[in-house]
Amino acid sequence: MFEALGAHPWAYPMLEVAHILGIALLLGNLILLELRVFGWGAALPVVPLARLSLTLVGLGFVLAAASGLLMFSTQAGELLANRVFTAKMLLLLLAACNAAWFHARGSLQRLDFTARALMAASTVIWLLVLTCGRWIGYM
Repeated sequence: MFEALGAHPWAYPMLEVAHILGIALLLGNLILLELRVFGWGAALPVVPLARLSLTLVGLGFVLAAASGLLMFSTQAGELLANRVFTAKMLLLLLAACNAAWFHARGSLQRLDFTARALMAASTVIWLLVLTCGRWIGYM
């Protein structure tokens, strides 16, 4: 099956499209929620916005992860030897830890300095993940 992904002329490009769509859903909705945490759109209630936004973030993550794993399967050896890929995976782990800390402390209910700091860190981490993902093919 994995050989077919690399051999079929449309398979890998379509996986890339699915990956980009997943990233767009994830980052677009995460940034929307982050803007609300920073006070933009204060008229919007944060909890219902977060419920919708985080549902779409989760959907985007699942799509990006599934397509990413399939793309990984076509060239696992090369990617495991790539330092930028390793950095991306470590940044994804850091993003998960940051999100867990944000939600475990009830940041959506507090919207305090720590919530804003964690959201700012989230933005930086995800931009670095995106940058590493783009650089993988060049390193």
